[in-house]
This record gives sequence, C-alpha cells and structure tokens, in this order.
Amino acid sequence: MGSTEAFLTTDRLVLRPFSPGEEELLVGLDGDPEVMRYLTGGRPTPLEVARDEHLPGMLRRHPCTGVFDYWAAEDAVTGEWLGWFEFRPLERDSAAEVELGYRLRRAAWGRGLATEGARALVDKGFAELGVERVVAYTMAVNRGSRRVMEKTGLRYVTTHFEKWPDPIEGAEEGEVEYAVTRAEWHARRTAPAPAPAPAAGAADASA
Repeated sequence: MGSTEAFLTTDRLVLRPFSPGEEELLVGLDGDPEVMRYLTGGRPTPLEVARDEHLPGMLRRHPCTGVFDYWAAEDAVTGEWLGWFEFRPLERDSAAEVELGYRLRRAAWGRGLATEGARALVDKGFAELGVERVVAYTMAVNRGSRRVMEKTGLRYVTTHFEKWPDPIEGAEEGEVEYAVTRAEWHARRTAPAPAPAPAAGAADASA
C-alpha cells in the first residue's frame, strides 16, 4: 500500500512512513464519527484539508531527530491499514520532549493495538532518540484514550481548561495531560519483578 520501509515493528503492528497520495486513507479514517467524536465532535476531515494540510506535515522529517513525526500503522500479518501514530518533538531543535498521539480505525479498537504501538514508540524514543519526556493530551471525558496512556506508562499530570470558539460535547470538563520521564521509564524497566501471588487456597492450607 505505502512505503515498505518499516520504522518500527511489534508483534502485531508495522509502523511505516506515509507516502504521497495517501490522503484518502486519512479521509476514510476521519470519516467515522466515532473516531472523531473527541476531536471535532464527529465532523469528518475534508479531502482538501487532508491533502493540502495534514498529509504534507506527515511527510516531513523532524530536523532534530531525522525521522518522521507521524507513522502509518499496518497489521503485521495482513498489511491492512489501521491508522496512525504520532511521536512529535515539541521543539524544532530538541527531541527532549515529544508528544505521543494515535488515531486508529474503529475496527482496530479494543484489541490493545493502540497501547502496543504507543509502548513501542515510547521505548524507542527513550532508548534511541534522546527523548527525556513523553507527553500526551486528550479530552477528560475520553476514557478510552486515557486508559491507553495509563497502560503505556504515562501518569496523569494536570487538567487544562481552554475557551474554544466552537466547543464540542465534554469540552467543559477540560483536557488532561499525561506524561512519563526517562527516569520513570528506566525505573520501571529495572524494577524487580513482583513476587508471584500465592496459589488459590494456599492461605487456608497453611492455617
């Protein structure tokens, strides 16, 4: 479908660069009102916006990392296009802080794929790209996205309240920020594994 150059692979995902002419994939993804529920209130992205504004940004490499900020996600077995992930430095000249994002087709929901891809990007960022802090944002009412952030290892930081010119349902509850630092990530990776729980009935047997 697109470029065969894989940036990252997991057990079930291949993350690859976008290719010119793939704006139809973005339009199809954003055409699902449930996918866009917490982004635009369900409104789709017009073709010209996807082609002239969104895709060009997804095709640019970031100056400080030399890699792209957005990655197309495909099924590792079938090659089916599932959506995209974002791992974008917030400053032009520094990869110290990056924003994590993800948008997957509804058919990919509920399978742990967003968490799988997000974890892989976080690991690569801290291990190879010089990242010091990963941050992610979503609407406070978006429980699904918040669960992905938590499972990825990010922690809740704060809630932001903005005055939007055209607010969508739930905006009054604010936007939450989650983050994880390199030190936190490293501490979790090096922490000793928890002791296994006793077998069922073991306490009664020893009483």
